[in-house]
Amino acid sequence: MPKPVFREERCKGCELCFDACPKNIIVMSADFNAKGYHPATCPDDSECVGCALCARACPDVVIEIYE
Repeated sequence: MPKPVFREERCKGCELCFDACPKNIIVMSADFNAKGYHPATCPDDSECVGCALCARACPDVVIEIYE
């Protein structure tokens, strides 16, 4: 089962991953990271199909998909 892992402290909140996800399971956290951005996160990673479109869309290499 694929699992998306977000390095939330590196996220700048650009929402490119949010737009790229075909399952619409990525959300922007209500909390702030150390840089002052609302980072992307996936609250229910059981819905992830492992397509890695989110990881490819991320300019800051915040997301990795683990099998």
